[in-house]
Amino acid sequence: MIDAYEDPGTPDERGGLGYLWWLVRRQWRRCAAGALLASAWMVLLAATPYLMSRAVDEGLTTGDLGALAGWTGALVAAGAVNAWLGLMRHRTMTRARLDANFRTVKVVLDHAVRLGAVLPRRAGAGEVVTIGVGDVQAISTALTVVGPGVGAVVAYTTVAGLMLSVSVRLAVVVLLGVPALAVVVGPLMGRLQGREAEYRELQGVLTERIGDLAGGLRVLGGLGGKGLVADAFRRDSGRLREQGYRVGAVTSWIQALGVGLPMLFLAVVTWLAARLAAEGRISVGELVSVYGYVIALNWPVAFFIEGGHQCSRGLVAARRVVAFLRIAPEDPAGALEPPAEPSALYDPESGVRVLPGRLTVLAGARPADAAAVLDRLGRYAPSDVTWGGVRLDAVPLPRVRERILVADPEADLFAGPLREVLGGADGAPLGQAVRAAAAEDVVRGLPDGLDTPVTAQGRSLSGGQRQRVRLARAVLAGPEVLLAAEPTSALDAHTEALVADRLRAARAGRTTVLTGTSPLVLDRADVVHHLVDGKVAATGTHRELLGAEPGYRALVARDADTDVREGAAR
Repeated sequence: MIDAYEDPGTPDERGGLGYLWWLVRRQWRRCAAGALLASAWMVLLAATPYLMSRAVDEGLTTGDLGALAGWTGALVAAGAVNAWLGLMRHRTMTRARLDANFRTVKVVLDHAVRLGAVLPRRAGAGEVVTIGVGDVQAISTALTVVGPGVGAVVAYTTVAGLMLSVSVRLAVVVLLGVPALAVVVGPLMGRLQGREAEYRELQGVLTERIGDLAGGLRVLGGLGGKGLVADAFRRDSGRLREQGYRVGAVTSWIQALGVGLPMLFLAVVTWLAARLAAEGRISVGELVSVYGYVIALNWPVAFFIEGGHQCSRGLVAARRVVAFLRIAPEDPAGALEPPAEPSALYDPESGVRVLPGRLTVLAGARPADAAAVLDRLGRYAPSDVTWGGVRLDAVPLPRVRERILVADPEADLFAGPLREVLGGADGAPLGQAVRAAAAEDVVRGLPDGLDTPVTAQGRSLSGGQRQRVRLARAVLAGPEVLLAAEPTSALDAHTEALVADRLRAARAGRTTVLTGTSPLVLDRADVVHHLVDGKVAATGTHRELLGAEPGYRALVARDADTDVREGAAR
């Protein structure tokens, strides 16, 4: 079975069937062993009626106790061997299932890590969770069909051959019966794939909505939006429930046919064999063997139907995994070297020029415009940005990430001790980063300080505390260029001023770009770019722009008024 640190290999991304076949190839020896054990197990099940017929015809009918004892002993031995074969078959295919499960999890997680910042823009959180919770299980279960599937074919062929020795008519019925079952069940399998695919899509949407609701419940409560989100959740869950009923309807028909059709098949063959025995064409022992053959044939038939069901669900799940794996990560290619020394970043689309070693603030009425500039400067969006005269997208991506850090205001906070959440460092650098973000009170307020466990996404912290933790983590990384969007938006005026002063001091001599319209931050900046519709309308210091730009003055005054009202409310 795959080791936790083992390379899972390169999956086949051509389609769902190719992905399933890749999982089989990655453990072909185990799958071959499972097929061999399943074949021997099912063939021995089919051979049991033959041994029983010999015991009846050569022992009971003739009164030969020696022959009866011999064939009875053979039956007991066959049962014991078959019990062992069944155990080993189940153990082998369980290991195959677990290998497929862990291998798929590793493949998906590795790809999610490679995607990095591309992931939230190309796939929702609900999609990833649905793959991890439901699709991985469906894929691994489908792989357990490999052994019994091969065994079912072998057993079916063996039973047909044994039936030929009894009656050609019965053998023909057996040979034609199973294909007839496939004709009946086949259309339902195709229908199930369509219903299952729709169900998985709706499940991903609902899972993502649950995550959004859990993450923003406090904000929604403050804005009075819980009712709207609850209505949307109710509609989505209702659609998922209705689709689940449709999937259940098809599944119930498949399972009903899986139980009922083999019984009907058994009844037909037994009735024909009884008539042949009544007419004297076959012996009583052969009648018993025919009944046993058909009973034994129930296993292959049931595996055909159930295996088809599991393969259908696994194929839908594999297609979803392949679709996720086809999401291309950002191209890390690039042939040019970055500038050797700290250099200016220039975004032609907005006109923003970031000089090295300065604290620059982008101020605009629409925060999204300033955030878009940061995305381009940090190479998280296509652009013509240059870095010291070199096109940023021509520099190898790893080299860009080594020196330029974009501090996302919604960056993930993993569960664990606060020390590890901040980056796992210790000593003076960690203390300096915490101080720069004015987060000492966050540490002091926790029972065990930096060693206090923090829940996923920092939900055990307030919004302002999470913001300062994210900022401290970014400062601790010590990048040459730090780009941060609205790093103080959730802080009160006193803390915001403290962060602005300390961040300026901590980042002295290095390039820092912030976005926001707070006068407390703008007043500490070396350069302020006033953005209008995403373009630079004016550049200067905060005080210069206040005196020369009415639009900037109105923007900052509005933000200052908001701060005053919020302070009074507190």
